[in-house]
Amino acid sequence: MTSAPISLEEAAKTATLFKALGDPTRVLLISIVAASEGHEACVCDLTEPTGLSQPTVSHHLKILTDAGFLSRTRRGSWAYYALVPGALERLATALAT
Repeated sequence: MTSAPISLEEAAKTATLFKALGDPTRVLLISIVAASEGHEACVCDLTEPTGLSQPTVSHHLKILTDAGFLSRTRRGSWAYYALVPGALERLATALAT
């Protein structure tokens, strides 16, 4: 039970989070990154477990990055994605509010 309804602004932010997680591939990608050493994974390591091409995986990772779940750093020719500290907790808080 919630104590008060959320604001329209918070509803829009929360909807963005859920929209980003509205695809099973994105949920899988977050799970893989979260389970990886240092909560970080190279895009090159994410194609095989998803069974998707690198451009398709990169598209999903961009959506997750834009939603604030992942951060991206470039090392040489590869992009590495890391779980943003507190991102999953923010989602849990949004659900509990």
